[in-house]
Formats: sequence, C-alpha cells, structure tokens
Amino acid sequence: MKKILLVETRLLLRDWAAILFALLLPVLLVVGLGQIPDLRKSDPNFGGERFVDAQLPAQMILLALLTVSFTMLPNVMATYREQGVLRRMSTTPVHPSRLLGAQLLISLCYAAFGAAAVIFTAWLVLGSAIPAQFFGFVLVFLLGSAAMLALGLVIASIAPNAKTAPTIGTAVMFPLMFLAGMWVPREVMPDALRTASDYSVVGPFINAMRDTWAGDWPELSHLAVMTAGLALFSALAVKLFRWE
Repeated sequence: MKKILLVETRLLLRDWAAILFALLLPVLLVVGLGQIPDLRKSDPNFGGERFVDAQLPAQMILLALLTVSFTMLPNVMATYREQGVLRRMSTTPVHPSRLLGAQLLISLCYAAFGAAAVIFTAWLVLGSAIPAQFFGFVLVFLLGSAAMLALGLVIASIAPNAKTAPTIGTAVMFPLMFLAGMWVPREVMPDALRTASDYSVVGPFINAMRDTWAGDWPELSHLAVMTAGLALFSALAVKLFRWE
C-alpha cells in the first residue's frame, strides 16, 4: 500500500495542469462571485448570514471535490486501463481494494488542499467567516469527501478508456451539483427534489458544512447518509473493478 501511494503521488504531481485547474477554479470563483454586492449583504433566506460567509465557501469546496471525484480520478484510472498498466498490475499480488484505496487517499489529500485554499481566500479577500465548529467541519469534510471519491472510484472501476471516463463523470456530477443547491437553492426546491437531495450525499454534506460554520455539531442523519454512501460506493467500486 505504501509503495502504491508513493508511486501514484509522483505520477499525480506530474499532471500539474489538472492540479492547478482543480485548485484554482474554486478559488477564482470565490473571489469573482464575492465581488457581487448582494452576496455580501445579510440574507434572511440564509438565517441573516451573508452568502459569502458559509454558503459560497461550502459550495466551492463541493465544486473542488466533485471536480476531483468525477473528472480527475476516473480519468487517471481509465488511462491506466487503456494503456495496459492495470493489466500488468493484475499479475502482481496487488488487490483492487489496495489500488482503489490508494487512489482515494491521494485524492482526499489533494481535495483537502483545495478546501483550505477556498477557506483561506474567502477569509482573506472577502472577510468571510471560518467554520466555528472546527472538529465537526473536519469530520464532515473527511466523511463527505471520502463518500464522493468512492462514487468516483465506481466510475473509475468500469470506464473502459480515457474518453468515456470524463463523459460518465460529467453525467453524474451535474445532477449532483443541482441537488446540492448550486444552481437552485435547496430552500426553494420542491419537496420531492429536497428529499432526493437529502439522500444524495451532497445534500447532507452541504447542510452539515453550513452547520459547522454556524458553530453547531453536524446532525447525525447527515453523517449517517454520508457514512452509508461511503460504505456502499466503496463496496461497489471493489466489486465492479476491472483490470482491463
């Protein structure tokens, strides 16, 4: 496992363009959207808080996670499959769970840098608040990130090549962005859509993140959905994994 982690980390760092894109896009959006005057005013729809205090950073952290989970991660694994790297690895004692676990850990560390960059930029440039319940925030981030990355690994396990992986990932990512309230606020969604959002991993992730910004411990129901998603998607990724 340790050797796989070291090799995969070195390979990932060579793809500096993808790293910059995933890190810089959410940060640039934070700065750009934060210049809109209405987003820097107290909004009764968000309990009197400013949009830039919790809503915007939480959404941009989610955007960074979705980008890593559904574009970068599946593309890396599909490229390995297309180039025959996985076929050669299949002749070694390496179990799919170790390979997938290494990819998840590396991507999780990468996503953590992106989240830290978003929070720091929002605080420095916009004067946004930082999560008041720090330990709760860390728990939500790790659990929700791992669940979304595990779903990305399901795509990575079945995508036959580097062309189809981004297509499948995008088809999954955009509906999740909608359910997370990135285009239509969850507060104005119809009941059916809000219920779907509550069980989509991204909905509980966003809600729990906002709770930690307000200084509250995340609700157990939100943590339960993310935990269930992590367990389900991890099992599916290992079950469906193909070496070639």
